[in-house]
Amino acid sequence: MQWAGLVPSHAPVLDVAAGGGRHSRFFAARGHPVTAVDRDTSLLEPHPGIEIVQADLEDGSAWPLGDRTFAAVIVTNYLHRPLLPDLLGALAPGGVLLYETFMVGNERFGRPGRAEFLLEDGELLDLARGRLSVTAYEARLVSEPRMAMVQRIAARRPG
Repeated sequence: MQWAGLVPSHAPVLDVAAGGGRHSRFFAARGHPVTAVDRDTSLLEPHPGIEIVQADLEDGSAWPLGDRTFAAVIVTNYLHRPLLPDLLGALAPGGVLLYETFMVGNERFGRPGRAEFLLEDGELLDLARGRLSVTAYEARLVSEPRMAMVQRIAARRPG
């Protein structure tokens, strides 16, 4: 919510691994057409302004959205590194990447604790380097909704 103002009014938003659709509903309520993608869409209730796309993003299939681009790509609590180029490719010129997920150090607080699900120190900055202009970045311990080590980035694609 803190960085939602970076997304131009009524511009399309992609919510990746949307889960129950909390972020999808938030952006739809702000007037954005939203595409919500998840392997299991059973938790996503139909909602005006939200297109629901059922796709397994980890099964090796082609990126399900083709060459569509979005003014914002939102990812929270999800990491599948082979997908990162597709996420960057889905950003329209001037588009904003809002990404937050767990990082190394989280294993002491519970799940996820396996390396393939934890960002390395500075990994989101490395992803942005040379590609995106970073507006904000954090790598820190959070206490809400539970203790966890997370990285967050808000970054804009040039153009």
